[in-house]
Amino acid sequence: MNFKNHDLVAHSTVPGLVVEKLAVRDPAGKAVDGLWAHRIRLDNPTQFNSYTTEMVKGVILAMREASNDRACVAVVFTGTGDKAFCTGGNTKEYAEYYAGRPEEYRQYMRLFNDMVTAILHCDKPVINRVNGMRIGGGQEIGMACDFSVAQDFARFGQAGPKHGSAPDGGSTDFLPLFVGIERAMQSCTLCEPWSAPMAMRLGLLTSVVPALVVDGKFVPNPLVVTERWIDEMGRIVYGDFKTGAAAAAGKEIVVRGKLDLSLLDTEIDRLVTSLALTMPHCLSKTIESLRKHKLEHWDRNRETNRAWLGLNMMTEGRAGFRAFNEGNKECREPDFLLLRQLQAQGMPWGDELTEAVLWKAHGEAAPCHGV
Repeated sequence: MNFKNHDLVAHSTVPGLVVEKLAVRDPAGKAVDGLWAHRIRLDNPTQFNSYTTEMVKGVILAMREASNDRACVAVVFTGTGDKAFCTGGNTKEYAEYYAGRPEEYRQYMRLFNDMVTAILHCDKPVINRVNGMRIGGGQEIGMACDFSVAQDFARFGQAGPKHGSAPDGGSTDFLPLFVGIERAMQSCTLCEPWSAPMAMRLGLLTSVVPALVVDGKFVPNPLVVTERWIDEMGRIVYGDFKTGAAAAAGKEIVVRGKLDLSLLDTEIDRLVTSLALTMPHCLSKTIESLRKHKLEHWDRNRETNRAWLGLNMMTEGRAGFRAFNEGNKECREPDFLLLRQLQAQGMPWGDELTEAVLWKAHGEAAPCHGV
């Protein structure tokens, strides 16, 4: 049959984005002829797969293309390597182009919003293959997906208030649906990352698999508490990162091993097979009905959030992203306490205030006030 082409544009290669077709397997593990999954891979590993403006456009088009591919069973959304799925927007681009240009950033946020919407409107189930850190905007596009399967060294969290933004690209809409308002408040304001076991415990993930091979065997992440116990502060702990001697011992185990994401790929294949063994239109309708809970919040807030985020690039966004881009490995955050002091004294936002709170204004040895 000669099908009509419903794609918006012909497929084109976008720098920083790779689109591949993966075999769909039957329950015995044999590849099924004529069926596949689209794997959309963020390919910017030197910057932890942060997305540039061009990459955002590429994701939008790739999601649309997967929707229209009649042989596509599912979409697998992932990143290159084993360090990060995605750490959000490209802070170098933010600092060097968008900072101080609110109208330009507002146009960028139109593209970002369209990327999230493209995921939520995809006609095929979307699986987030969490191959590493899922932070900031990476967390937001990950939560827009229908399933999330992670390796157990992945970290999850927000970064906005630490770097001059607010997690209004989806996290303030989606995260309370996954983990409840109090845990969402903790994550979005304090920007303290969760381990993969913690994210699984809180309901953020579909499944978690080990990724560290030591002496030929897969072992759980030794940097994370995997049993319930009471810490030195008297808190009940499970899934938190280890501290002190326990963390040091865990690091020694990590050094002895190597990361291997083969179990992650096996789990992705299993999930795609499970999805393939359903009635396609019934599956689509079920997914669309469940997505409505996310879309209700997303559609209500995205445009006003876009406008605020654009204006914020004149003030805290400008300072925060410049601090990250111009900082060093010891500190990539502005001087929060000095900023509050200067504002309490009535100093208005402008070049003088921005330069004053950057780390370089105090010399490279200045302590970082971030946690």
